[in-house]
Amino acid sequence: MSNGLFGIHGAALEIRSQRMGVLSSNIANAATPNYKARDVDFAAALEARLGGVDSERAAGSVASYRIPTMASLDGNTVEMATEQAAFAENAVAYSATLGFLRGRVETLTRAIRGE
Repeated sequence: MSNGLFGIHGAALEIRSQRMGVLSSNIANAATPNYKARDVDFAAALEARLGGVDSERAAGSVASYRIPTMASLDGNTVEMATEQAAFAENAVAYSATLGFLRGRVETLTRAIRGE
């Protein structure tokens, strides 16, 4: 997505999508022994993305392992409450970013039509 046309919102949507994938992977592997939960630092990934790094590499370069508050006997660091809260927060932010983009596209469409 063009930074000039969509501003920061296009890059933010890409990073939020990448983070959604990481968080859903954590949730899917909640019962996998020795699975280490990860998360993406959104601010650092967005900064890298705006610096010219592609979104997948930007999100991957700032993904870090989550430190659990309660140790698990099987070595799994996924804590469902933490993952679900992070997923919900990211989903709301994703929807808001999508709303900004939708508004921008509608504005451009009206301008093209001459309304």
